[in-house]
Amino acid sequence: LQPSLRVARPVSGPQGRTRVAAAPMSSVKDSLAAVQAAVASAQTARAEALKLSEPTPVRLVAVSKTKPVELLREAYDAGHRHFGENYVHEVVEKAPQMPEDTQWHFIGHLQSNKVSMLLKGCPTLACLETIDSEKLARAVDKAWSGICPERRLRVMIQVNSSGEETKNGVEPGQVAELARVISTELSSLELVGLMTIGAPDYSGCRTEDFETLHACRDQVAAAVGADPLSLELSMGMSADFENAIREGSTSVRVGSSIFGARSYPA
Repeated sequence: LQPSLRVARPVSGPQGRTRVAAAPMSSVKDSLAAVQAAVASAQTARAEALKLSEPTPVRLVAVSKTKPVELLREAYDAGHRHFGENYVHEVVEKAPQMPEDTQWHFIGHLQSNKVSMLLKGCPTLACLETIDSEKLARAVDKAWSGICPERRLRVMIQVNSSGEETKNGVEPGQVAELARVISTELSSLELVGLMTIGAPDYSGCRTEDFETLHACRDQVAAAVGADPLSLELSMGMSADFENAIREGSTSVRVGSSIFGARSYPA
């Protein structure tokens, strides 16, 4: 049986902005539609604020950690393709059970000794968003070259925008050099952008976190000779994805607003 979920639905917020609120029990399909509507509203708000002719595209990654494949399939059947997983064992278990065109994003901390397990277990991996050291980048490059030499693996550098010692991610001052290494020395990888989580003491990223990521993108673009706007910014989760889009995020990672609150084993 399909488990009951709390659906997130768009409701009017301050200054005409849409926000996602809890609603009566409903399906993943309905929750997904509500989040998609909120994403579209935030895209429009940013375009209007910047006087853009059309909104900048934003990718919605449905974060499905701890959720059964049945719920992922409901989102897939509703037309969604991008899913995010935090744990290697989960994505390796789920990938073979989902259609081949599922776009998997790995968004959790990846230890070097788990690289081979992840890449061999999920050869259709669309993006690894959490490169946080040169050591990890080199390990991923070496492993991927032997698994799928015909396709470069899209990767993002995870930035520790909040400056916390316990947070994974590269210090802002070291991001450009790691980007240079990936772009010039690791031919199996394609650097597509930056990712951050933000400070846990706030309901999502702070203004400082957004500003830090934008500054890092400018530095990376200069280091690799790219247009800053060609580099993606992955920031924003269930609590703050609309604000993140208004701040320039091009990829948001939303889980509980789509699949319901997570339950972890005791």
